[in-house]
Amino acid sequence: MIPSKRCYFLLLVGSINSFLLAALVDREVSFNFLRLYNLLLLGLTLADVSQIKTNAVEVKRYPLDKLSVGRDNLIRLVIKSFNNKASVKIKDFYPPQFSVSTDTLQATLPPNTTEKLTYTINPDSRGEYEWGDIQVRQLGNWGLAWRDWEIPAREKVSIYPDLISLRSLSIRLSLENTGSMRQARRLGNGTEFAELREYRTGDDIRLIDWKATARRSRPVVRVLEPEQEQTLFILLDRGRLMTARVQGLKRFDWGLNATLSLALAGLSRGDKVGVAVFDRDINTLIPPERGNHHLTKLIESLTPLQPVLLEPDYLSAITKVVTKQTRRALVVVITDLVDATASMELLKAMIRLTPRYLPFCVTLRDPVIDTLSHNSTNNTTETYSRAIALDLLAQRQVAFAKLKQKGVLVLDAPANQISEQLVDRYLQMKARNLL
Repeated sequence: MIPSKRCYFLLLVGSINSFLLAALVDREVSFNFLRLYNLLLLGLTLADVSQIKTNAVEVKRYPLDKLSVGRDNLIRLVIKSFNNKASVKIKDFYPPQFSVSTDTLQATLPPNTTEKLTYTINPDSRGEYEWGDIQVRQLGNWGLAWRDWEIPAREKVSIYPDLISLRSLSIRLSLENTGSMRQARRLGNGTEFAELREYRTGDDIRLIDWKATARRSRPVVRVLEPEQEQTLFILLDRGRLMTARVQGLKRFDWGLNATLSLALAGLSRGDKVGVAVFDRDINTLIPPERGNHHLTKLIESLTPLQPVLLEPDYLSAITKVVTKQTRRALVVVITDLVDATASMELLKAMIRLTPRYLPFCVTLRDPVIDTLSHNSTNNTTETYSRAIALDLLAQRQVAFAKLKQKGVLVLDAPANQISEQLVDRYLQMKARNLL
């Protein structure tokens, strides 16, 4: 039992009245009044609490689905009242290291009603975590006291990579595979025949099918699409630089989100997708496969992985991958670099992929560096910070220039934007049939 503000207020009223009686009448009369007043208030408070027990609300938490790291995940509770009006406060014992939209939920329910309460939680780490019991406080009908109890609701929940963005990307790719968006894309530099359709103004006359035109007595063009069943192999670095936090998440988490987004795009375009995660050696190797079921396999296999404080061995990882992947493939390395000197091994490894494979180096830049490089400065400290940021960006550009000279494709983007930009670049490459 927890006394309410009303109960404390009534105690204060009784004390004031007792003080007035002592001053105006007699101390003994004042004492007897205060004793009877407090006993009556105590009895009413206990009676108020006993009423709660017979009309306690029911609270249940909806089963927790797979939650996404770095995103606001909705947690839902359902509350049911019975014969009396119910004023409640609810605290859900979520993992304390995660941030939530609100710590305590409050509601006032009319008799015999059901209400849903929600809050959002934003996990900053992947892994398995435990949600605890649900603590409930219900106010008595007379408003004199709260009854406090816990509802058993313990369950273990897995925090996955950003599944929310994967669902959004899946919808986008499905839409692009149908209707006018698909038709517009097919008229690029494809190699596989898709269908015939009537000639439209602006179509390439080289695509006219003269036999079909003669049969139909009107111009008909061949519609081509990029070749299917190619191979996409993704190498994800989990070394020292990937342990740093960028925009609230480890750089490795951003890289993992980008890996899964790119894998989804590749599978949606009919390509075989393989993934390797490496540091000093390849930690996880998933051979290339096609089909939607393969994405589930990738998610389950990659979710438990965490970055480590080891320098990555790019040359060893790429050598092992090309040994197993004998056919030409688009090989994407997702990592980060500091400058041309510190990343010399990465440069050598990527250059080794040419010309047999199509190498693609993807680096995750810290947006803070961009901000510092563009900010105006007002003092020595800010000027020094900006100079360092500009120097880091300049050195990165030198490293990328060397890669481009050797035929390596490069994408350097802020970590929090890497997934979207990487998928867009991949779709452009497919449309242009670069592989």
